[in-house]
Amino acid sequence: ITGTDRYEVLKRAKFHCELCGISADKKALEVDHILPRNNGGQDELSNYQALCYSCNSMKRDRDDTDFRDIAESYKHREKDCLFCKIEKNRVIASNELCYAIRDGYPVTEHHALIIPHRHVADYFGLYQSELNAVNQMINQVKDDIKKLDSSVTGFNIGMNNGEDAGQTIFHCHIHLIPRRKGDVENPKGGVRGVIADKQKY
Repeated sequence: ITGTDRYEVLKRAKFHCELCGISADKKALEVDHILPRNNGGQDELSNYQALCYSCNSMKRDRDDTDFRDIAESYKHREKDCLFCKIEKNRVIASNELCYAIRDGYPVTEHHALIIPHRHVADYFGLYQSELNAVNQMINQVKDDIKKLDSSVTGFNIGMNNGEDAGQTIFHCHIHLIPRRKGDVENPKGGVRGVIADKQKY
């Protein structure tokens, strides 16, 4: 690949891996074939994609998946979705694929939501790269909360997937709920309490 073609591919990818979304300033990007040459792929601009070295090493030359559509889908937003147009002053932490805010109707003090930037209905629609990003964010926000409030001794992590599970905003969001000793009479069973008479066992 020529230097000019490499630059054009990176520019088209906006200097982000076209699979996991990481930027070139965080992990080196490689430009490689979509359809490998050993499967008839041509040395043409339309047959190149930008992948970070980790994604490219997993892909190798046996996979002809075109990841550019995945990269484009990270930009998907819905005009009327609350979490697609969140006010910037509500954001308490963010990374390339997700962000965190305080819950508008907190169950406990510092209750946070971790939300992918991409409009996706629920947890089961997240890409692996987004799962990695939200897990990283959960840990970051958990650490921030514990530094902020030494009374926090535990957390509930949960999400509502589907109307019958209580979901009301159909943009995936994960609840991180700080817990404190004595905040309920008997915490045993925790998230089993979504069906009240099943919490105790």
